[in-house]
Amino acid sequence: MIGRLAGRLDYRGTDHVLIDVGGIGYVVYVSERTMAALPGPGEAAALYTELLVREDLLQLFGFTSLVEKEWHRLLMSVQGIGAKASMAILGALGAEGVSRAIAMGDWTAVKAAQGVGPKIAQRVVNELKDKAPAVMAMGGGAFPEAGEALVEPVEPPGTGAAAPSGVARQNGSGAAQAEALSALSNLGYGPGEAASAVAEAAGAEPGLDTPALIRAALKLLAPKG
Repeated sequence: MIGRLAGRLDYRGTDHVLIDVGGIGYVVYVSERTMAALPGPGEAAALYTELLVREDLLQLFGFTSLVEKEWHRLLMSVQGIGAKASMAILGALGAEGVSRAIAMGDWTAVKAAQGVGPKIAQRVVNELKDKAPAVMAMGGGAFPEAGEALVEPVEPPGTGAAAPSGVARQNGSGAAQAEALSALSNLGYGPGEAASAVAEAAGAEPGLDTPALIRAALKLLAPKG
């Protein structure tokens, strides 16, 4: 399995690039956002990759972060979502946008991707909403800047500084709040605003599990008006 490529970018197509790795050229299909993040021909580039294997086809898909790659894998598990639709969703929303939309049950945001209808968008949200927290909490480097992700590996889960030591090991609502804080931190929210939203959401509805708590906190953090 080819999980990552690092070499020289030789060519940029409309939906794919050619990366030279030690004299071997790999064609890698990417989303519009990933294409925009890549350097010009002749420059060094690296991508996390997922290999699609079919009887008559081998295709590599490239991503700027492990979180984006994980969302591609999950999106592909939904009936009606193929590689093209998955890349369209990631291209339209980005990994962070997909996390927000699915966590909040916002299927209209998913529908904005080219070729994705309302029924499939609703299916995506319904089938993946409970998996969003785990992806959102994949570590402090879950959503790095595009250029940074091309040269630095994503920080392994559990090594980030999203929650105080020992908090994530608490049971019940304490664990849910710690996991929600970690997820919101990885989405780019500051510690203060994330903690305030989680506390308000937990106070309004005690006993919420992690996915529900994240959705409630995101609604509180959403721009008003």
